[in-house]
Amino acid sequence: MNKVTLICLLLSFSINHFSEEFTSNSANPEQSILFWDKTQKINGFKNGFNFVPSRIINKSPSPYPLNYLLLDFSQISYEHKGKTYSLEDYNKKFNVAGMMIVRRGNILHEHYNFGNDENSKWISFSVTKSVTSMLLGAAIKDGFIKNIKDPVTKYLPELSGSNYDKISIKHILQMSSGIKWNEDYDDPYSDVNLAAGFNSSDLYKYLSKLDTAHKPGRRFNYNTAESNLIGGIVRSAVGSNLSNYLESKIWKPFGMESDAHWALDNTFLDELGGCCIYATLKDYARIGIFALKQGKLLNGTEVLPKKWIRDSTKASKAYRHYGYQWWLSGPPYKSYYAQGIFGQMIWIDPPTETVIVIQSASDKAWTPEADQHKFALLTAIMIKLYNL
Repeated sequence: MNKVTLICLLLSFSINHFSEEFTSNSANPEQSILFWDKTQKINGFKNGFNFVPSRIINKSPSPYPLNYLLLDFSQISYEHKGKTYSLEDYNKKFNVAGMMIVRRGNILHEHYNFGNDENSKWISFSVTKSVTSMLLGAAIKDGFIKNIKDPVTKYLPELSGSNYDKISIKHILQMSSGIKWNEDYDDPYSDVNLAAGFNSSDLYKYLSKLDTAHKPGRRFNYNTAESNLIGGIVRSAVGSNLSNYLESKIWKPFGMESDAHWALDNTFLDELGGCCIYATLKDYARIGIFALKQGKLLNGTEVLPKKWIRDSTKASKAYRHYGYQWWLSGPPYKSYYAQGIFGQMIWIDPPTETVIVIQSASDKAWTPEADQHKFALLTAIMIKLYNL
């Protein structure tokens, strides 16, 4: 499992900023969410849906059952660069707001911080990308989309005449469109900082002007805007907003226990495909369980195409650590995960039927050191579970 520390050359980042101050291209980059202090992050990540346009995703009347079989993880420790760290050390170092370990439907560990509890909602950031990918799978299952070989422009004709004419849905699912896009979070004039909050026609206009850097399918290049495109494709094909579709296909049928909120862009009041679902720790765990169960409900109903999760978590030709908006641990491991900036994660290990969820407000959006600590901790947790 230590090979997984080399993953994540690029981390998920899709920002639907919390006010016009943060979405405006003329805003001072030093005031953006990337530079919030700890208090701002904790308050914003926890309560942001109360201050920006958002759409509710209604809970299920019959929650998916999670049993408590709590274990003592206080003695868990891991090594990093010659130093030993405990689970408590990790929580303090990376401002963990919540952590849950679920195995075979049993909650083995549940931890909250910063005044959070089981009813607290927390922002997902790019964990949402993996949810949107599943919604695209549902749209295929429902017959709204033929298959992922379809050209993007079949569903988003606004991009016709641009370099997206030759790009398929599969290419953008795997972040291999070949479109020239700069995902440098430290550069205030990079594409991601200029256009990560764009949606609908504003997004299509921006992308239509971009050049091609590589042939489609050849090179992995993380592109937040193309996760937003996936949201646009689903919305166009289904004829509904993403919140309602998520509610009707997954949230209610699978048994999510609490209402969630999906933040909307300020211009079109549409959900971004790549960011900003606010949900409880338990319901994030249920998202992981839904994926673990290959998109099946408790009664066996298939919400997604039969092989959708399996195909979604296969390595792409362009990059072996990425599938259809899911990060992959890579051979020989079968684990995969949804991941967002500042430490958000839903980690899924099919062989052991384990889901680990982390909510946090790390000091930095992403650093190699943070990933090294995270995957060293996951390794220590899994060793404990294997030895039970």
